[in-house]
Amino acid sequence: MHALTENQIRAGFVNASRREVAQATLPDLSTVDWDRLDYLGWRDRRAPLSAYVVVEHGAGPVGVLLRAGDRAGAARRRTVCAWCADVVETEDVSLYVARRAGAAGRKGDTIGTLICTDFRCSRNVRRRPTRSEAGSDTSVAREAIVERRVAELRERARAFVGEVLRTAAE
Repeated sequence: MHALTENQIRAGFVNASRREVAQATLPDLSTVDWDRLDYLGWRDRRAPLSAYVVVEHGAGPVGVLLRAGDRAGAARRRTVCAWCADVVETEDVSLYVARRAGAAGRKGDTIGTLICTDFRCSRNVRRRPTRSEAGSDTSVAREAIVERRVAELRERARAFVGEVLRTAAE
């Protein structure tokens, strides 16, 4: 992912009011390892049910305001994140819901998905594949699996943002 500034992040939100964007608590961007990140995601420390993701989509970064559907930590079941699809990390996944962009969102139309609670998908897709996943010990096979996972994560994140944007164009 390309390094982003605070202004770029705030300008990219498509489903949040100006007030919500202005009140968003951003992470410390100086500590972000942009080279190992497929999307930027964080939870708002001041508003525990609010979270944000910024995904490279089309011509630039698109930000989406999320709401935690299950209080992001309360009594979750083991499940697989819809974005990274990691089969090892299944205990820290939460339902996040986003208003759609435009008039549909203002009328209350939403879309939800299961995402790693603390947005660790980029780390999860880069973990060393298990023997059952790789089927061999060759480093080439393992590297190919990681490359495929990274590409799939990026595509799933873009597809979610596309769904948030979809009704804005209709």
